[in-house]
Amino acid sequence: FTGSAFGSAAIWQYESLKSRVQTYFEEARADWMDKMRPQKRGDFRKQINSWWNNLTEGQRTVTGIIAANVFVFCLWRLPGMRRIMFTYFTSNPSSRALCSPMLLSTFSHFSLFHMAANMYVLWSFSSSIVSLLGCEQFIAVYLSAGVISTFVSYVAKMATGRFEPSLGA
Repeated sequence: FTGSAFGSAAIWQYESLKSRVQTYFEEARADWMDKMRPQKRGDFRKQINSWWNNLTEGQRTVTGIIAANVFVFCLWRLPGMRRIMFTYFTSNPSSRALCSPMLLSTFSHFSLFHMAANMYVLWSFSSSIVSLLGCEQFIAVYLSAGVISTFVSYVAKMATGRFEPSLGA
C-alpha cells in the first residue's frame, strides 16, 4: 500500500506541476481578456473564495482530510449505518474484511473530543509539513501511516489474543 501511495503521489505531483506550467502560459495569453469579462456577483461566494485563497497549501490539503473525518464521524451517528461502519471502519484481525478497514479505520473517531483534538493538531502542523513534503507526498504519508499503524495494531492483537475491534489509526 505504501509503495502504491508514494508512487501515485509522485505521478500526481508530476501531473500537477505540468498543469501549473500549462496554466501559467494560458493565463499569460488570456490575461487581456480578464479586463473585458464582467465580474461575478455574490458576496457569500466572494467571502468563501477569499477565505479559501488566504489558506496555505497545507491548510487546503488538510481541509479535505478533516472533511472526510467529519463525514465518517457523522456516519457513525446514523443507526442504519452501524453495521457497515463496524464492518469497514473498525480494524479487527478476526474480521471478514481485513484490508479496507486498515485504511478506512484511519478516518474513524468515536468521540467528538478525540476527533477535534486530532484535527486541531493536524491543522496546526499542516502548513510546515506540506511545505516540506508537498501536498501529494503528505497525503501519501498520512494514508501510509494510518495503514501501517493499523497493521501494528493487528500484530499486537494477535500477540495478546485480544480481538476486539478498534477505531482510528
